[in-house]
Parts: sequence; structure tokens; C-alpha cells
Amino acid sequence: MLRNTEGTGKMDIWKWVFVGILCYAAFASTVGAVKLSRSQPTERISGSAGDVLEDDPVGRLKVFVYELPSKYNKKILQKDPRCLTHMFAAEIFMHRFLLSSPVRTLNPEEADWFYTPVYTTCDLTPNGLPLPFKSPRIMRSAIQLISSNWPYWNRTEGADHFFVVPHDFGACFHYLEVKAIERGILHLLQRATLVQTFGQRNHVCLKEEGSITVPPYAPPQKMQAHLIPEKTPRSIFVYFRGLFYDVGNDPEGGYYARGARAAVWENFKDNPLFDISTEHPTTYYEDMQRAVFCLCPLGWAPWSPRLVEAVIFGCIPVIIADDIVLPFADAIPWEEIGVFVDEKDVPNLDTILTSIPPEVILRKQRLLANPSMKQAMLFPQPAQPGDAFHQVLNGLARKLPHDRSIYLKPGEKVLNWTAGPVGDLKPW
Repeated sequence: MLRNTEGTGKMDIWKWVFVGILCYAAFASTVGAVKLSRSQPTERISGSAGDVLEDDPVGRLKVFVYELPSKYNKKILQKDPRCLTHMFAAEIFMHRFLLSSPVRTLNPEEADWFYTPVYTTCDLTPNGLPLPFKSPRIMRSAIQLISSNWPYWNRTEGADHFFVVPHDFGACFHYLEVKAIERGILHLLQRATLVQTFGQRNHVCLKEEGSITVPPYAPPQKMQAHLIPEKTPRSIFVYFRGLFYDVGNDPEGGYYARGARAAVWENFKDNPLFDISTEHPTTYYEDMQRAVFCLCPLGWAPWSPRLVEAVIFGCIPVIIADDIVLPFADAIPWEEIGVFVDEKDVPNLDTILTSIPPEVILRKQRLLANPSMKQAMLFPQPAQPGDAFHQVLNGLARKLPHDRSIYLKPGEKVLNWTAGPVGDLKPW
């Protein structure tokens, strides 16, 4: 049941124009590294964002990759190959990419950046969920190793180093926000640049000046296998599959997703324009390609793979996560391609979406059809120009040159190596 007459009227009007407009536009998506139909209407991103998105980082920076013992990366992966396909796999593929990238230098004296390949999320439960409890010890051990065997960490205590930390709450290393806040960013990483999926303004787990927010990993080949004919009409208005409540971890409700997902279900489970369910059908990717709007609400963290999937499949992302910092925000014009809804306004979601003029929807879809937009959200193998790997490098290049103030005087120390929970200090 719709909640007000005005909203009902707008929805009735929308039903008449809905299929016709979207059939005309024929906005079927294709997958990044992946081919986009030439006949599909697209629109280049205007202004500085479009220029940044198409930047080529090669020649603008040099990266030295530390060669660590395999126990920090390859052996961890050998124990559980599932890590190659989970949403945190960017740490693995970024390592592989850098080993063969033209920005790599074997001479650390000429390096602009130093990269430490540690797979801190590859410790999975039987259900495939990452356990972050060993991560601080692994990271501390790796930093102790590079600081003992090379002089470069000690020159800046990590200020010219970057680490990939794709946990739910980045280098706070916990999947529950309250615990992550208690922990804070691992102290030894306080001066480093963190490449992380977590992004939320004014949050202790994000260094806004010292982080690069990236998309979670989504398997390009898997999405490629689920493409549907390009002129399939978008006959679903709003689409979402996922949890609305997490009874196991939040039995009383209201804490999970700050109540936003529960509000979606309670208000729109019987609304015919909302195709929402906890079931995850085998046609999930196909359904996203048939939808106009795809809900991307926060869960335990503000981000999820739905954001990537929506962009890849040309479904306008409806972002419900207050203060979220989105991937590559200086290159991707999220305000132009998505719809932002405050968590408190979820009960009005039907009115908000049906009030968007069709011409605005069409423009968002044209922008989403831009191949460079899709490419920037993916970590393909092999790498492709403009993909997420290159966007990370662009972000690092834009931080250059380093300010001279990052270099410490001989013998000077800034970081406290004994800070943090006692459990983090145990050898790994």
C-alpha cells in the first residue's frame, strides 16, 4: 500500500511511461574489461572528473614492491583459494598487478612509493566470511620485517608507504563497528596511505587525507557470463536482494544497517514497484540488468559489492549510507549517476524515486553506459587501461611530490610500537 495520494498518483503516471521510456533508451550494461555495444547511448563525463578518470598513471610514479616471505601472502592464499573470489580480493590482485606493472621499479632509491604485500583478509570462516583477528599481528610482523631489513620505512615511518586493507572497517581490523572504533587504525599504519574499501566521513577508521577509497572486488568473468541481450527492457522499478535483519548478530534489531534495511522491508515489502527479498536467485545479475534502480544500503559497513554491480549493469545505484565516502570520488561523479537517500528518509523512498523526472533518469543511464565508468570499478585480469588498478595509481600519483616534512631526522621516532591491544603485540 502506498502511503499518500500524491505518491500514488505519481506512481500511476510512472507506470504509463516506465517501460516505453526505458525500452527506447535500451540501457543494457556490459562488463568492464568487457565489451560495450557501440549502439548503446553513452555520455562522456564532463569536466575534471572525466579527465581524471581517463588519466594514465604510467610515467607519473614509481613503486617499489617489497619481497616478503611467502607466509605473508602466497602461502596464506594456498591455504584457502576462496580468497580469490571474495569481496576483499583486491589485496591479492593489486599485488599481482604491481609485480608486472610498468610503474614498478626494482631500485628502491628511485621509488616514490613503497608497497608491502600482506594478505590480511584471507582468513575465512566455513561460510566464507573473513576473520580479522590475526590481521593486526600479521601486519605488525610485516612492518617489523621491512623496517629491519630495509632503510626506507625508518626514513618516514611509513609516510611514503601504502597498504591495501580491504576489511569492513579498513585498518581498524574488526567487522563490528563498535569494536572497530574502539580499536582505531593500527598505530603502525597511522602515517601510511591506506587503500581501503571502507569510507565514511568523520570516522576513526578513515584517514581522509591519507586514504584512497576503492570498490570491493567483484569477479569480472562471473558478471560477463550473466549478460543479457542489450535491448532487454528495464521492467523492474526498484531491485534489492539481501538481508534486512541480521538476527544472529543483532537479535533485537535496529543496530544492523542502523535500521535502514529494516525500514526498507517494513515500508515496501508489499509495494508492487519494489522487487525486494532476502532470497538470492540464480538470476540476480540478470535481474539487475532489468532494473531501473538498485538499492545500495549500508549493512554492517557503509559499502557493499552492490555498488559495483549496479554500475556494471547500468542500474542506477540508490545509495543509503549517510556520510559514505565512495570509490574514486574525484574521478566518478557519483552525484550524477546515483541517487542519495538519507537513512532517515527511507520511509519516503517511493515518493523520492517516482519524483525523479524521466530525463534525469535517462541521463544517469547514459553516464552509466560509459565504458570508462564501468572499467574504473573493476580489478580485471589482465589489467586494462583505466581500470581500478590504474585509478589507485592515479590516486597515489596525485599525492606526489611528498612534502619534505614526512622525512624524519636520524634517530627520530613518531610511532609507538607498543600501542594497541595486548593481543596485537603477540608474535605472528
